[in-house]
Amino acid sequence: MIQFTRATATHVDFIKLVQLLDADLKIRDGDDHDFYHQFNGIENLPYVVLAYKDDVVIACGALKEYNTQTFEIKRMYVSESQRGRGVASELLEELEAWSMERGVYKCVLETGINQPEAIGLYRKNHYVQIENYGQYKGVDASLCFEKILVQTI
Repeated sequence: MIQFTRATATHVDFIKLVQLLDADLKIRDGDDHDFYHQFNGIENLPYVVLAYKDDVVIACGALKEYNTQTFEIKRMYVSESQRGRGVASELLEELEAWSMERGVYKCVLETGINQPEAIGLYRKNHYVQIENYGQYKGVDASLCFEKILVQTI
């Protein structure tokens, strides 16, 4: 059974997983890595979720304020040995739940075209592709998504 822990970006397990994520992205992104890396610092991530299985950290994700009504999902990562087991979807649900608890009902995110697993994950979880936002405008290697977490009447 997976257990989720809410933390901040200073948590040692989060830092450990982000290092693995960055190593993977360096390979996937190739020459574009430095461009993306500048937007992926962890110092401004106050909301971090860690997933544990048998007391071993296996996944992470974070929320960053995009605006007063929207969080941006950042630093999603699942350990290689745990992929394909639904961990990322459960983690995403936990991030969405925390967003709603904080009064935020929309999430946006960016992922790269060289991350087909991530693209599939977000589409499977009802994220809709949108026009690239912010620093990703005009970047052909980026795909941006959003999800409205609740419908207001």
